[in-house]
Amino acid sequence: MPSPFRVLAYSSLITATATAALADPPRSRAPAAPKQVVIISFDNARDIAQWKRSRALAQRTGAHFSYFLSCVFLLSKETRKDYVAPPKGTGKSNIGFAASKEEVAERLEQINLAVAEGHDLGSHACGHFDGKDWSKSDWLAELAAARRILENAYTINGIDAEPAGWRDLAKAVSGFRAPYLSTGKGLYLALPQAGFTYDASGVSQGPALPTTSGGVTRFSLPLIPEGPKRRPVIAMDYNLFVRHSGGFERPSQAKEFEDRTYEAFRAAFDKQYKGKRIPLELGFHFTLMNDGTYWNALERFAGEVCVKADVECISYRDYLARGKPTKPATVGG
Repeated sequence: MPSPFRVLAYSSLITATATAALADPPRSRAPAAPKQVVIISFDNARDIAQWKRSRALAQRTGAHFSYFLSCVFLLSKETRKDYVAPPKGTGKSNIGFAASKEEVAERLEQINLAVAEGHDLGSHACGHFDGKDWSKSDWLAELAAARRILENAYTINGIDAEPAGWRDLAKAVSGFRAPYLSTGKGLYLALPQAGFTYDASGVSQGPALPTTSGGVTRFSLPLIPEGPKRRPVIAMDYNLFVRHSGGFERPSQAKEFEDRTYEAFRAAFDKQYKGKRIPLELGFHFTLMNDGTYWNALERFAGEVCVKADVECISYRDYLARGKPTKPATVGG
């Protein structure tokens, strides 16, 4: 006669099997969230100390940056006439030139080091003129001048020992940002013809996916809430400088401005990190406005977020090379 305990166990097994058969099938796991992308870029790229400081920041955090170089900083007062600004004439610049041949050589060394470390070298044109009304031919001339001066910088300045591969590096520049973020129809007609594949001159209402039109992918610096009233401001150091102090130096308030900047960056990041994970773009210059306020805030921010396992602080070029998402361009522009 079977043991009552065996009967009970068998009965329990039948009940469990029936219950399992009636239960919902196991759900598949939700897809993992994409990594949060942060794209940090620098315009003009003049000061040697800031080249070194930015590269050191990258080494500490694992970040890669985009540097938009103004080609006049590869010309000294002796070689400035190698640049002809389309509507302005020979040897003209809104931002000056390099102080000496030696300074140009130091800058070329920093560019070589940055590229070797995986950073992205882009173009900020040459003389930092407002080109919103320039024609396609004006822009083609400016872009050609920037590429020619970069490619021939060692020869133009009489600097010995041009590194192997320098001219290939110069020819490979594929990204652009317009001075003053000032664009127009002429620029967008010229960029693809001049060999550029991305433009980072736009401004968007908030973090936005880039769009692609005519073979050029367009990125935008976002408006982000900032300050006690959370008023939107372009996520770039110069715009914060104007917001905070009207474009005048106020070193006595540097810590206050640094905290405001950091908090604005961090809030914009957290919103995307906890939400749709749209790329966050931040722009800077090599100028230390308000006693270095904005670089200090950048270093705090990057030191916290770029080291996260699910965050990528990458360049514009890297973003495109990795096949990151874009959205269709709207008609016009």
